[in-house]
Amino acid sequence: MERYACDLLRNFSIIAHIDHGKSTLADRLLELTGTIQKKQTGKNEQVLDKLKVERERGITVKAQTASMTYRFGDKDYMLNLIDTPGHVDFAWEVSRSLAACQGALLLVDASQGVQAQTISVFHNAKERGLTIIPVLNKIDLPAAQPERIAAQMQHTFGINPDDIIKISAKTGIGVEGILEAIVNRIPPPIGSNTAPLKAFLFDSMYDRYRGVISLINVQEGILRKGDKIASYHTRKKYEVTELGIMHPEEVPTDSLRAGQVGYIACNMKESSEAHIGDTIYRVGAPVDPLPGFQPAKAMVFAGVFPVDSSDFPKLEESIKRLTLTDRSVTVQRESSSALGQGCRLGFLGTLHMDVFRQRLEDEYDANIIITAPTVPYKVIYRDREVFVSNPTEFPETTDTASRVKEIQEPIVKASIIVPEEYFGDMMELCFSHRGEDLDHRYLDSGTSSSSRIILTCTLPLSEIVTNFFDQLKSRSSGFASFDYEDAGYKASDLAKMSFLLNSKPVDALAIIVHRSAQDKIAREWVKKLHKVIPRQMFEVPIQAAIGRKVLARETLSALRADVTAGLYGGHYERKMKHLENQKEGKRKMKKMGSVDLPQEAFFDILSNKK
Repeated sequence: MERYACDLLRNFSIIAHIDHGKSTLADRLLELTGTIQKKQTGKNEQVLDKLKVERERGITVKAQTASMTYRFGDKDYMLNLIDTPGHVDFAWEVSRSLAACQGALLLVDASQGVQAQTISVFHNAKERGLTIIPVLNKIDLPAAQPERIAAQMQHTFGINPDDIIKISAKTGIGVEGILEAIVNRIPPPIGSNTAPLKAFLFDSMYDRYRGVISLINVQEGILRKGDKIASYHTRKKYEVTELGIMHPEEVPTDSLRAGQVGYIACNMKESSEAHIGDTIYRVGAPVDPLPGFQPAKAMVFAGVFPVDSSDFPKLEESIKRLTLTDRSVTVQRESSSALGQGCRLGFLGTLHMDVFRQRLEDEYDANIIITAPTVPYKVIYRDREVFVSNPTEFPETTDTASRVKEIQEPIVKASIIVPEEYFGDMMELCFSHRGEDLDHRYLDSGTSSSSRIILTCTLPLSEIVTNFFDQLKSRSSGFASFDYEDAGYKASDLAKMSFLLNSKPVDALAIIVHRSAQDKIAREWVKKLHKVIPRQMFEVPIQAAIGRKVLARETLSALRADVTAGLYGGHYERKMKHLENQKEGKRKMKKMGSVDLPQEAFFDILSNKK
């Protein structure tokens, strides 16, 4: 490691929209530099995607790092690649990865062109002052149009088409040119080995035997094994027991020097101590902290309950372990009279929630029910503000004594890129989800037959978390791409809808709705409940209500024995007497009877939300 002074180091990441080939390009770069062996048969597939869920879905969830050595001219360079996820939910993983880099490869698919997230990651990298190397990928595809897409990149980003490197990460065409461009175009990190130690923590993972492993970027000074270090954020002290580089698996070294990226193990027990964006310094030699990260805010909340309530301690332990590797999930305990003990989890988005659920099932064999996702609402009382993400805690707005001044919901600024022929459908979709401030402009300056439009609007976050994305894809035949960013809070006319079975409310089914859609949602949900609730020995009214006003009702008829089967002949009053007795019995039952909602019914209702 001593051989690599600052001017021989290059720290870069690959940024792109989903599925534009980031992980595949990382594989080729690792092969070309001899970091991983070329396979004789088949190809190395997504070496940096280590989780089962990442391989199954073909997406990157956790940012990964890999160091490679590359001989250029007569010098050996060390290139540190920081692989980033592309999905909008994992944007915070991208932003913290970029903080450890000096340059970025902006990857664009030569058949799909510039997409919604290409634009957002480009601006993110530009704001951090990174040197951007534009790369056109997948030029081997029959549908590739490199010239048209290069013109598109020039039009959108102001990139000179001559600077664009055209490659195919799958076949390896032109990838060598990228390594040269990294050495020539990306500036080396600035830092001195003699200055006091100052390192930037940009990721952490959890190891069962060594505790928390932190990924760090040493900005100044030298870090050696056995050094005593301290965290600026928590002021806790640690001793470095192991350090090294990711090559792409861990390779221990004696020291990490200024500008280098590597991992450290220092007997850190809880991953909550590893604050992303924290500054690490040597004990006794404090330094000015690096500008830290804004911690990610959870924007989608859902209750997670075990299907068998006796499994709760096991589920809680599994969630604790998973949050060690995914710090952006917030956890609170919750109990529901219908579902028993559970946890209320906060996620960055619905894909994040889905991935977390899948990891719970894959890695810990958890059998769980997830309630309908909600977003954090801001309830403004006359004297205070409260954030509410659980519908059961939502105040009754119809009650005049509740002293609620107004309720605000989180909104997002959404941008949708879509071919012109689907533009009408997209506008209709946005309006039906309470979209406002719609605006659009043409993206391509090219031919009218293939022109695409970027549509921007503000949408309530609660409209996006259910099935907005599915509708977006189905209405645009899969061509539309979607990206959003937080746009604060806005006052809205919201109310809590509760569902009553036999006049008793079921807390786990409460939802928060906008007044404009209350009747439609009430009717839909009541019909759905009517299908899944088993019939009882007495008649069960199923009602949807806001406050004291019932908006929709379905009646589940009672199971009835044929009490007149044994009567033949005789006066009809004999029959009537038996029927009246039965009716009276049912009436008594209804007064006393309680309806138990089976877990399967919950599962049915919550798994298909709309």
